[in-house]
Amino acid sequence: MAVAESLKDFSQQTKERLEHGLDFLRDVRKELNNVSWPSRSELTGTTVVVIVTVFFFGFFLYVVDLFVNAGMHYIFRSSP
Repeated sequence: MAVAESLKDFSQQTKERLEHGLDFLRDVRKELNNVSWPSRSELTGTTVVVIVTVFFFGFFLYVVDLFVNAGMHYIFRSSP
C-alpha cells in the first residue's frame, strides 16, 4: 500500500513539474513576442562600432605597453 501511494505521489509530482515547465515555455514565448528586435541595419551598425572600438583600444593598449616596456627597460638599465 505504501508503494502504491509513493508511486501516486511521484506521478503527481511529475505531472505538476511538467505543467510548470510547459507554463514557463508558454510565458517565454509570450515575452519573446514583446521584445523589440533591432533591424538588420541597426545590428550591422552596432557590430561595426564594436569591432572598430575593439581594434582602437587594442592598438591604444599596445602603444601604452610599448611605452611602459621602454620605461621599465630604461629604469632597469639605469639602476646599478
